[in-house]
Amino acid sequence: MLELVTIENLHTHKGKAMNPILAILKEHNVSDEQAKELFQTLTENPMMAMAVIGQLGIPPEKLQQLMGLVMQNPALIKEAVEELGLDFSKVEAAKAQLQK
Repeated sequence: MLELVTIENLHTHKGKAMNPILAILKEHNVSDEQAKELFQTLTENPMMAMAVIGQLGIPPEKLQQLMGLVMQNPALIKEAVEELGLDFSKVEAAKAQLQK
């Protein structure tokens, strides 16, 4: 079923508060499919995710806000990944790979 996104329900999804990362993406007209692609790329190749983020057209000040949110609360990434129905263990594996 298609769900209309309005200002009133922008920061809620299915009756609960939307993850702030996903809310910022929605605010800048990033589709659910693009968000899934971004997080899928993040799980497979975190360095490549930066290129995907650059293609979304989000203003630099909003990207700074987004990075600040993630740095203050890294669990937001896990919440966003789970909200999108992706496997967080792949994020952990990608992170471990980067630390080698």
